[in-house]
Amino acid sequence: QVQLVESGGGLVQAGGSLRLSCAASGRTFSTYAMGWFRQAPGKEREFVAAISPGGGMTYYSASVKGRFTISRDNAKNTVVLQMTSLKPEDTAVYYCAASRTYGTEDIISYNYWGQGTQVTVSS
Repeated sequence: QVQLVESGGGLVQAGGSLRLSCAASGRTFSTYAMGWFRQAPGKEREFVAAISPGGGMTYYSASVKGRFTISRDNAKNTVVLQMTSLKPEDTAVYYCAASRTYGTEDIISYNYWGQGTQVTVSS
C-alpha cells in the first residue's frame, strides 16, 4: 500500500512558478508509475502529467506541456511537479496518484491518491 501527501500549493500571480511535492510512504514506491491530476471547481478531475516507475519516461497533457515538469526521486520516495508560466486556468486542486500501469490518463487506473493541494493563479 502507498500513502501520498502533497505539499507546495499556494497563491501565485500569472506567469509565476510553483513546485508541488508528493511524499510517498511504503517500500514499493519505485514500482509505481506516478501521476499528477487536477480538479477545478465545477469540473471533472483531469490528467496533468505522468512518470514511469524508474523515472525515464514522462508525458504531459497538451495544456501543460512545455510549462510543467514531472520528476521523481525513488531514494527519497518523492515526486515533484515543477510548474512555470502559470495561467489563471491552472487554478485547481492538484493531486498526486500512483498506478501499476504507466502510460494511462485514466483515473480508474490509479490505485492510490493524495488529499490534494490547492493552487490558485491570479490574473
